Amino acid sequence: MSLAEEISRHFLVAIIRGAEDEKEALAAIKAMYDGGIRVLELTASTPGVMSLLERARAAMPSDLIIGIGTVLDPETARSALLAGAQFILCPIMRAETITLAKRYGAVVIPGAMTPTEILKAYELGADMVKVFPAGPLGPQYIRDIHGPLPQIPLMPTGGVNLENIADYVRAGAAAAGLGNALYQPGAGKSADKLQELLRRSQQFTAAVAQARNQPTCRRG
Repeated sequence: MSLAEEISRHFLVAIIRGAEDEKEALAAIKAMYDGGIRVLELTASTPGVMSLLERARAAMPSDLIIGIGTVLDPETARSALLAGAQFILCPIMRAETITLAKRYGAVVIPGAMTPTEILKAYELGADMVKVFPAGPLGPQYIRDIHGPLPQIPLMPTGGVNLENIADYVRAGAAAAGLGNALYQPGAGKSADKLQELLRRSQQFTAAVAQARNQPTCRRG
């Protein structure tokens, strides 16, 4: 199974953005892992993210897939891959970043919104396309895009929460990015917050499993 297929199998991509420090972030990562999360995005905008990546790779079990997100240029992508990132996520589509990632044999998930952007990203070599921001569009947009472009794996990000995660599964999303609905800065600071993070991770993983066991509704 390819790494892209592994990401899709796990479906949930937990996003760590704005961690207060490495200790807090590592505690939060462990809580999410214990709750069933197996794919993690550390945003490049987080101070000390490359060090955090190396620490997380060393501290966590090998089945936790860790990538770097909010990558805006090929230079950042290269630094991330050299630091051990297993995949690259971008909020935008930039051909040079996709090309760089593929040169290193890495999974790359660029951001796009319109059908034209989504198709272009895929033709440039994207393994999956991050539909961002997905919040204003909703699960129906994923279903609608899959009508003419069924071959492109889509990862909605932005506005994904416990109330709509099952709808995204049923709409045919390949994966989904979880931002503030799961992790918020400071979530690893206390036992109570860590317990809540663990609980919410379990809720998300259970919701995905339940939705996958239900018949998928497709438009005729």
